[in-house]
Amino acid sequence: MSRRPLIVIGGSSERSQETMGAFQEFPQVEACRLYSKFSARPSSIETIPSIIEKAVRSSIYGRPGACYVDIPADFVNLQVNVNSVRYMECCTPPPVSMAETSAICMAATVIRNAKKPLLIIGKGAAYAHAEEGIRKLVERCKLPFLPTPMGKGVIPDNHPNCVAAARSRALQFADVIVLFGARLNWILHFGLPPRYQPDVKFIQVDICAEELGNNVKPAVTLLGDINAVTKQLLEQFDKTPWQYPPESSWWKTLREKMKSNEAASKELASQKSLPMNYYTVFYHVQEQLPRDCFVVSEGANTMDIGRTVLQNYLPRHRLDAGTFGTMGVGLGFAIAAAILAKARNTGQRVICVEGDSAFGFSGMEVETICRYNLPIILLVVNNNGIYQGFDVDSWQEMLKFGDATAVIFTG
Repeated sequence: MSRRPLIVIGGSSERSQETMGAFQEFPQVEACRLYSKFSARPSSIETIPSIIEKAVRSSIYGRPGACYVDIPADFVNLQVNVNSVRYMECCTPPPVSMAETSAICMAATVIRNAKKPLLIIGKGAAYAHAEEGIRKLVERCKLPFLPTPMGKGVIPDNHPNCVAAARSRALQFADVIVLFGARLNWILHFGLPPRYQPDVKFIQVDICAEELGNNVKPAVTLLGDINAVTKQLLEQFDKTPWQYPPESSWWKTLREKMKSNEAASKELASQKSLPMNYYTVFYHVQEQLPRDCFVVSEGANTMDIGRTVLQNYLPRHRLDAGTFGTMGVGLGFAIAAAILAKARNTGQRVICVEGDSAFGFSGMEVETICRYNLPIILLVVNNNGIYQGFDVDSWQEMLKFGDATAVIFTG
């Protein structure tokens, strides 16, 4: 669901015991096929390299995704003549595709004619390493932009053209929206009213043709590698320079809303109440965050509110529950990021901010973190369960009716 390249290698029961009720016998290849780009079991040890090559290639070509390779138990001790193994060279990097020239010209025209333009930067742009081109486009054309949760950092969150603090207003009143590797799913409210104008024009930039036109018919579709397509747009604006007026009423509306929302957040952050509210917690965390750290965020309110306060300044430095909203991934993500940081010897820290319920899904991974001495700081926000749980008075009132377990399950 998050469209990330992943190779999953799983063991399965011995081939000779198929249909006999072997230990944990299950049609793994068929089951994984529904959720992956490629799912296969090598027919022999000799064919393992070709299956792995195809799995790797499938995971990174086109829109990235997960691939499953099934290894039967009897392969583990099986021996074959090394000369019979069909070795494969690693696949070449994914081919870079570009949008049609006519579509690029049309997109540039729509942007120039916009009264209230907005760019939305998705995690597809981060994966495509399109940060340099998108930043040039934003600064050259003076356009406002919004990052999606894992698109944060493609352009730094503190960039003057970032209107994340006025997100709802920007989405609701924009008349032209350019989507850079962002899907019109639940995260972006499907692109539909009342969150958007009924006649808003979408320009959709995506590597996947099947994604174009989902939920809303776009005014222009730009099918291709996001980095390459961004460069095409820049070339078009180089030929005929254009800037959106920084003094426009649209910019004024956005800046006013940002100012009021930021003031409200600052007021919440300054409160001294106990227990602390989310904004107070995240304000103090943000003050201590290294600019180059990896931020892992998981939870309900912890993740939602943390996303608005905790800043990202670099692309591909934020991991959260993703498109599917999967709980329990936070500590695993943190471990993976820390191993990468150690391998690169960058000295970067990983900051993992967890809600208490989210932490409960995989809290024992703390032992793994300690065992391997990984550079992870783990912060658990004790908000008494999902969202806010029971307050003290409600809990005490419930206990008056009898045993807590009986009251909860019958009430």
